[in-house]
Amino acid sequence: MKEPPQQRRRRSDRTSAEQHNPRDTVETELGGSLLRRQRLPRPPLIRLSSPLHSLLSRSLCKNFSPDAETLNHVICRFSGLSALTVDCIRLVDASVNNLLGPHLRELNLLKCCSLSYHVLASVGHNCRIHLIAMVLMLELVGLNSPALFQGKLVELLEGCLYLESLSIKIRGTEHDLNFFQFLAPFLPKTIKALKLRPMFKNDAILFIYEVRDRSYFLETSTKLGTPFSPGSPILGLQCLSLVIDIISDDLIISIVSSLPLLAELDLEDSPSIGPSISYDLTKSDLQCLGSCQYLTSLSLMRSRQNHQVSFKRVNDLGMFLLSEGCKGLESVRIGGFSKVTDAGFAAILHSCQKLRKFEVRNASLLSDLAFLDITRAPCPLVEVRLLSCSLITSDTGGQLASSSTLEVLDLGGCKSIADASLSSISCLNMLTSLNLGGADVTNSGLALLGRGSSPIARLSLRGCKRASDKGVALLLRGEGAISKTLSSLDIGYMPGISDRAVRTISKVAHAVIELCIRQCYFVTDASLKTLASERLQDGTKELRKLDVYNCTGFSVESLGLLKKPAFRGLQWIGYGGTRWASKGDFVSTTFARKGRG
Repeated sequence: MKEPPQQRRRRSDRTSAEQHNPRDTVETELGGSLLRRQRLPRPPLIRLSSPLHSLLSRSLCKNFSPDAETLNHVICRFSGLSALTVDCIRLVDASVNNLLGPHLRELNLLKCCSLSYHVLASVGHNCRIHLIAMVLMLELVGLNSPALFQGKLVELLEGCLYLESLSIKIRGTEHDLNFFQFLAPFLPKTIKALKLRPMFKNDAILFIYEVRDRSYFLETSTKLGTPFSPGSPILGLQCLSLVIDIISDDLIISIVSSLPLLAELDLEDSPSIGPSISYDLTKSDLQCLGSCQYLTSLSLMRSRQNHQVSFKRVNDLGMFLLSEGCKGLESVRIGGFSKVTDAGFAAILHSCQKLRKFEVRNASLLSDLAFLDITRAPCPLVEVRLLSCSLITSDTGGQLASSSTLEVLDLGGCKSIADASLSSISCLNMLTSLNLGGADVTNSGLALLGRGSSPIARLSLRGCKRASDKGVALLLRGEGAISKTLSSLDIGYMPGISDRAVRTISKVAHAVIELCIRQCYFVTDASLKTLASERLQDGTKELRKLDVYNCTGFSVESLGLLKKPAFRGLQWIGYGGTRWASKGDFVSTTFARKGRG
């Protein structure tokens, strides 16, 4: 198979650039450690060129909604960006067209409610002209003209001949999910990662089978010597993420039988009613996943947003079969498995020896027993999230504290977590993120955390109703590591929080750049004045994100404090439910001026 000259030149240019500045390239290998069997070829790497200064542009344009003038100012200051994330709620087509060019490799457009579908064609035209490889993410709101949307999306795909990753999220379409059923014939063969939401289950199955059939056709044509273009169908999809109406047995079978190189699978559903038993996910379907020999990341989530539903046909045996068939898993996220007990969850922890990330949501039968022998588990856990698991207590926190590699611990919604576990957790020398939202933590527990050695950068105490201003002071004045490393703090929905806590944060936690005090009724204008004055001190970082939702103690007059130099770095503010809400135009104008400053 002869490589097209344009593709050869593009590859040569990219290789030269990476050799010239290797730090500017982030390289992700999917399933590398599992590719030892000989029947299938090794999946190629997904390479994303990402200059370091593009990280700044992402934060500037994602955390607030720029207008056209502000965006142009940002782009002029950071020319030649290869990766960009933009909140488009206040932008028109011309603003996005100005972003396009030969340098752009990754484009994430959020909240595109003010843009027309012609932007899609413009992106495709840019890719075709410059022959660039793209990572593209689109977040749309509703579809006024599905036919026009489909036509322009086809133009985008026909132009992006070297598209590597595509993510399309359409909001506000819960009852009309058939936007992507036409998509398969137009996906370029270079694509390795695909995320679509939302879809009907039946449309997803047809889509996957069409991908398989076209791949087989392309493979046969290649063996017969038939030439093909870069726009030919997919050869090897490695990452698939779908949000659908229901995860069923026939969907799993279609994926397993059609995508042999799959390394990452992410499925989420949110049934409006309890699914029929005959079509719901079963333990046999989990066993089928063992056929995906390169699978390293698995996420199966059943959301309770629309209805209190769960996977009722999967029990411990299903988890046993999954853990035995997919021992190479490095990341597991499961939610809504109401029939699985400690034995099933423990099987994953003890069988998947490379497991680094483990997340369980809404598991009513998960208790401390699943983590009783966690020290004997061979997996090097880095991230553990146990969300809304009512039987989890402080014993689990103590057991997990024995993991020397743990960096992220999320126990949000586990209401039986108490002070007893914080003494052990505070000694985790690698821990950078801790969520204790809704836990039964008191001021004494925060004192233990404040004296610990954990270099926690992100801490959430949201809804910890037994902690107060005194606890925040003990946390930050305890002479432990957290007072120096903390950059994000959430103390929202805590009735014991007042201006005293904000004063402590301003005077002691100089590294905090994200602060949430939402629905703290005793926080007043004095807190804002303290933040405005203390943030001018040497060594204190500027606030970038401030959430004061439903803080009714703020007056309208205090809104003028946002003009102070101390808030010049503020990029996002949540002020709904406050007296500021009636002055929304003033807030937007103030932020726009800051962005241009």
